[in-house]
Amino acid sequence: MTAPLLVTGLPRSGTSWTGKMLSAGGELVYVNEPLNPLPRPGRSPGVLDAEVTHRFQYISADDDGVWLRAFTDTVALRYRFLAELRRNRAPYDLARMVRYGTAFTFGRLTGRRALLDDPFALLSAGWFAERLGCRVVVLVRDPVAFTGSWQRLGWTVHFRELLDQPRLVRDHPRVEELRPLLDSQDRLAKAAALWRTARAVTADLAARHPGILVVRYEDLAADPVAGFRRLYGWAGLTWSPRAERRVRRACTAPGSTAGGFAWHGLSRTAYRPMDSRRALAEARARLTPDEARRVRELAYA
Repeated sequence: MTAPLLVTGLPRSGTSWTGKMLSAGGELVYVNEPLNPLPRPGRSPGVLDAEVTHRFQYISADDDGVWLRAFTDTVALRYRFLAELRRNRAPYDLARMVRYGTAFTFGRLTGRRALLDDPFALLSAGWFAERLGCRVVVLVRDPVAFTGSWQRLGWTVHFRELLDQPRLVRDHPRVEELRPLLDSQDRLAKAAALWRTARAVTADLAARHPGILVVRYEDLAADPVAGFRRLYGWAGLTWSPRAERRVRRACTAPGSTAGGFAWHGLSRTAYRPMDSRRALAEARARLTPDEARRVRELAYA
């Protein structure tokens, strides 16, 4: 199987961890959040030569001319050195160009596949499956743990970025349910509403696209070796002793998981070695019992 992989799901649903574990066998080139609108890790035309204007940028067949060309290069591991140099020339950017340029070139020459780790691709997962032929893994996390993680980091979601994309609302009408919270300051209610909408969209996408697999984060974290062995098989990857050793070591690391992000070389991601079973217990303790009850009521309304 030569299809590229996309690992997606709402931010803080375990996409970075899952992407890193799938890359542990050495058959993939890990590409971190090409659709992130922030300068780092996004805004890199060497990786993705297209202009990202929204979080959760929606891509459909109606407007995929630029996107199809750009992502075809990305999944083929063709790094655009000149495009990168025209935009980014700071020392950090040059170091990032060397890192990604080398990884893309080496991966292409050795027959590796691209793995895109991008939570911002969630609502466009159908396009990635249809137009790029991606095998898509969608991570779904328990709403209380998801909301608690966002609360701890002080995150909120700006629903205008979704509602201002007409084709997104047309193709995923459930997004319209977010409009009453457009100007709300209730971060907990907004996170729960986003989770509810994403869950409905994910179920619809998975029903229509056989190349999309929905995976519960909690199932992977509770038994990572067995879970990733199955995921390797579904993705057409080799479950080798090297992959098992790396997954086992990365998912049984001692210490707290309280930190939000870690730097790995030139990438800022939410991945770090952890005790995945302990992470489940810590995630459940981030909201009060009353907050947890409220989240569940809102998420499953």
